[in-house]
Amino acid sequence: MNTLTKFTGIGLFLIVLSGCTATTTIDEYRPSTEAIDLNSDEKVVILGRRDAGHYETDREFIQCVAGKMKGADISVLPEQTFIDSIYPWFEPRTAPKGLPRLKRLMQDPSVKAQVDRQSVRYLVWLDGSTETLDQGGSISCAVGPGGGGCFGFAQWDKLSVYEAIVWDMTNLQEMGRLRVDSEGTSYLIGAVAPIPLLTPVKSDACSSLGNQLKSFFSAP
Repeated sequence: MNTLTKFTGIGLFLIVLSGCTATTTIDEYRPSTEAIDLNSDEKVVILGRRDAGHYETDREFIQCVAGKMKGADISVLPEQTFIDSIYPWFEPRTAPKGLPRLKRLMQDPSVKAQVDRQSVRYLVWLDGSTETLDQGGSISCAVGPGGGGCFGFAQWDKLSVYEAIVWDMTNLQEMGRLRVDSEGTSYLIGAVAPIPLLTPVKSDACSSLGNQLKSFFSAP
């Protein structure tokens, strides 16, 4: 490989590497700009929206957001613990998809008793997904008597879109909404060994949404 080719390859690699960043935007709505008061004995639970049989919000993403929200003044109840305690009312086929349905459900004494027993004050419905959009390029790999390797170049765009709705389980009202959009392009460079350059789209969406949700709440 001559010097010009080497520097050309290095330059292309640096250009691609500089592009491996996610662009993230957050839209927020809440009636009041003041943080929501959360007493030390009150908890928040984050639930993923699911439709039986064909749709499910990523559980790993829900756990990631919950981890970002936890702090000295915010207690987050694990999603599965809450679902199991009120079985079957928050299973995919029966979970309330809107505030009117939640109000009817909370009129059931047994459901309300379980919510109160676990000190769940706020419920965050989390809905969304990460998808792969446009793809281009190709990578080919071969093995021969003198060795093997991969050559080529491929890229693909990924988009994460998630929305969170905060419900007050005591007053049965909506406290606010958050939407995060994160997108970026990942690359795979075939230079003998394949070199993946992945954009942290999903990770950025989790950090942005979790930190913004955390700012919703405060401990008096």
